[in-house]
Amino acid sequence: MGERGTRPVRTYALLAWTWIRAAAQYPVSLALLAVATAVVSFLDAAAILVLFSRAPRIAGFTAPEVLFLYATSALSFTVSDLLLGTTEQLGERVRLGTLDAVLVRPVSPLIQIATENFSARRLGKLIPATAVLAFALPRLDVPWTPGRVAMIPLMAASGTAIFAGLWVLTAAVQFVLVDSHGATKSLTYGGAFVTQYPMTVFARDFVRGVTFVVPLAFVNWQPALYVLDRPDPLGLPAAARFASPAIAAVLCAAAAVAWRAGIRHYRSTGS
Repeated sequence: MGERGTRPVRTYALLAWTWIRAAAQYPVSLALLAVATAVVSFLDAAAILVLFSRAPRIAGFTAPEVLFLYATSALSFTVSDLLLGTTEQLGERVRLGTLDAVLVRPVSPLIQIATENFSARRLGKLIPATAVLAFALPRLDVPWTPGRVAMIPLMAASGTAIFAGLWVLTAAVQFVLVDSHGATKSLTYGGAFVTQYPMTVFARDFVRGVTFVVPLAFVNWQPALYVLDRPDPLGLPAAARFASPAIAAVLCAAAAVAWRAGIRHYRSTGS
């Protein structure tokens, strides 16, 4: 990757560090917020354990298997939220006219919006995800082949990219549908919730929708079927277990096209 390719990464890091330094002026407050964020995030995992206190399995899956799904989903979503979550506020910027100021600066509008109010306290969400994953992995009743070991970081990276593509796509929609913030959350935050549980919990038509329309099943479900040595309830071929990187690439490419189209057709407030 040449200098031109690394420039957006350096710019993002510089702007994010600027916000972190500003927040670090109040270290006690920052630490308390990070701890509170971690505790609240742990409640989701606790809710899963409460369910298993009433039943040995959920939709045919054991507690370690469901915790594995929860942790991989939470890890991917948290990283994508940390990097691009603030793009969900684009509609408000369009409505208030503050996007105009962003567009005249010599920095990518996406980078500016993504790093706005960047807070290290959101790193607190990574603690429950990594802790639960560390707890669940050694308790999975599967032979740990090199392929299964390699699948864990691959599914985390692919899942993060899929959620990142959804953040940008739903933000791009707000160029046209300014007040669609609430609806777009169903794809981002709603998607995070759906991928925390086995897809066998949901109706078959719903599973088809999150496989072929909005590819949430490729965040962790399809690769998890390979790791857990489980059959696909939709009967998809075995190759689907390894399709997450390709799905992530296509979704991110579509998000990039949608974002550029939105920027190109934006005509300022009231247009």
